[in-house]
Amino acid sequence: MDDTLTATARQALESLGRGDPTAARMAIASVADRSDDVWRLADAVALAAAQLERDGEISSAALDHLADTIGPGPLQDLVDAMR
Repeated sequence: MDDTLTATARQALESLGRGDPTAARMAIASVADRSDDVWRLADAVALAAAQLERDGEISSAALDHLADTIGPGPLQDLVDAMR
């Protein structure tokens, strides 16, 4: 991911972490058309956001999906902090 995509992904994950699914969706939507990798991340963010709205929490399976979509790197810490 380039710096802009990384910053936007960070913003989306931080939004999920503080319980703000709308901000998470808005952040990732701003760059969703840039590449297939971002579409996969957008789908993972959308799933987590929907669970957060519906259940008040994000399931372990959705967090695993986010982690797998992001891959290794500094953003993993944000996903791990939500566990």
